[in-house]
Amino acid sequence: MAFKHITIAGSGVLGSQIAFQTAFFGYNVTVYDINDEALTAAKERFSKLKTVYGEFFDDVARAEKAFASLSYSADLAEAVKEADLIIEAVPEVVEIKTNFYIQLAQVAPEKTIFASNSSTMLPSQFAEYTGRPEKFLALHFANEIWKNNIAEVMGHAGTDAKYADLVEEFAKTIDMVTFRLHKEQPGYILNTLLVPFLNAAQYLWANEVADPHAIDKNWMISTGAPVGPFAFLDIIGMTTPYNLTKAKAEQGDQVSQLIADKLKSELIDQGKLGVATGEGFYKYPNPAYQQPDFLK
Repeated sequence: MAFKHITIAGSGVLGSQIAFQTAFFGYNVTVYDINDEALTAAKERFSKLKTVYGEFFDDVARAEKAFASLSYSADLAEAVKEADLIIEAVPEVVEIKTNFYIQLAQVAPEKTIFASNSSTMLPSQFAEYTGRPEKFLALHFANEIWKNNIAEVMGHAGTDAKYADLVEEFAKTIDMVTFRLHKEQPGYILNTLLVPFLNAAQYLWANEVADPHAIDKNWMISTGAPVGPFAFLDIIGMTTPYNLTKAKAEQGDQVSQLIADKLKSELIDQGKLGVATGEGFYKYPNPAYQQPDFLK
């Protein structure tokens, strides 16, 4: 089965990156989101990505072609009617993902493989709702996909290996370095390592131990890392970290409650969602951590 048509469901920070990366490497890409307002916002993201890709790959014409080739739809049945593969990148909320797969199962062609880009949730949580558990797995990408080009492929117990093979081969064709997980793991490889690190940094901030810039500065000097945890959170955007900590808070985790409350009151409610909105823990396009005197 040679993939030709790819649908990306969800046009947020990472969904838009996955879509543009896929179009840049020659696939027919349809972007689905819940309404025209969301798709209008997506087009603004794609316009910025066009510039990013043109500069990063030193190929403006190719970036322009990818941008022009994207299709959009707020009608799920229309968006998936030709899809060989659907990559789901909807918000990290169990109910939203569950409802999405219930609807998707009713309209997707029989041939279509479903893949979730969930950051921490498992394919087995949603397999029963897909109507095709053997064709369902996780395909996880890192933020700033054009340079942090990893793809983690993770099936569940009912995934047919031949479909995981097809998805892995697809990922390689869009310039990903692939990692095939041998079993389900919340957070895959990347987020199993990254999420506790980011949570620890957010706890230091939420518990008023130190401010975000001091925490980043300490980490960058101590390890030689090019960015600290709060710069990383800005790149990710606040929505996913907030949804994840809120979910843990609702299960009774008091530390997560502390972090979620502070993220909401001091950033999300102020519209400070990170790089995408021009401000998060830093102001963009010239954040303090990139300035020559930041580490002094």
